[in-house]
Amino acid sequence: DGNGGKEFGVSVGSIVLTLNVIFLSGYTLGCHSLRHLVGGGIDLISRRPIRKAAYDCVSCLNGKHMAWAWTSLLWVAFSDIYVRLCSMGVWTNVRLF
Repeated sequence: DGNGGKEFGVSVGSIVLTLNVIFLSGYTLGCHSLRHLVGGGIDLISRRPIRKAAYDCVSCLNGKHMAWAWTSLLWVAFSDIYVRLCSMGVWTNVRLF
């Protein structure tokens, strides 16, 4: 606020790091091992609606697993570069509101 106080705000860095979490979550939650953990070893998954919903959600993410992998890999690299360059003063973390 100009007097040393703190206010809530959103900056480009906030958005970059939030997208980082979203992309990594999509990759992690769509992996084959989580799909097996949710629904593996069960003959009839539709008996339990909550488990079926979880399995369907993981299966949906699993269909795009490679896209999530590449997107998260590239975004982690960009996030690291963004934070590094902002900390060095090369880039300015612009506050949006």
